[in-house]
Amino acid sequence: MTIAEAQDDSRTLVITRMLKAPRALVWKMFSDPYHLAQWWGPKGYTNRVEELDFRTGGSWRHVMIAPDGKEFPTDNVILEVREPELIVYRNAPADPKIFGDNPPPGFTKTLTLETVEDGTLLTLVCSFDTAEHKEAVTRRGFAIGTNESFDKLEQHLTTL
Repeated sequence: MTIAEAQDDSRTLVITRMLKAPRALVWKMFSDPYHLAQWWGPKGYTNRVEELDFRTGGSWRHVMIAPDGKEFPTDNVILEVREPELIVYRNAPADPKIFGDNPPPGFTKTLTLETVEDGTLLTLVCSFDTAEHKEAVTRRGFAIGTNESFDKLEQHLTTL
């Protein structure tokens, strides 16, 4: 099940996914750079994790590689980690020279993992500084790309 919805305010986007895997395994998919590189990014993209200091105050740098080979580097600050249930991180604003005329702004993502009867409920809450930032990210196809990434996560989980 995939749900993407706007909250009451114009600066929040929520995406949920039910995963048929135990929470500890889903946690590992985010906390282990090898596994993260296997599934992160939209359909057709590959991913290179260059740094993952997975702790409160740590950092995460990755490069998504488009099907045409163009690279999109992203820097994140990890604001909070509470194993195995919570990861809060914020990306730096993207470079318009790389991302074009609609570069993603910086925004905060709160990821929670909840044990449920058939596996793990993943909830991603994206909090934007302004409604315009949310609109820009929506125009870039963030929810679609994120759901494609979670599709890849589901597929990767079946290989373990």
